[in-house]
Amino acid sequence: MIRASGTAGFQGHPASVASSRLTNAVAASLAIAALSLCLIVTLTVLSTKATMAMGLPA
Repeated sequence: MIRASGTAGFQGHPASVASSRLTNAVAASLAIAALSLCLIVTLTVLSTKATMAMGLPA
């Protein structure tokens, strides 16, 4: 079975989807978002523990 020469399929050269600067910018923003999410979760856990340690006012 012979394929036609005009079909592209997966035979063509891979085209670059985004520039390396854009890829680095997206990676940096995802890293900053992950760090900020960790900070928010940590502060929430610590404030919840501090609130539980104080107890309810009588």
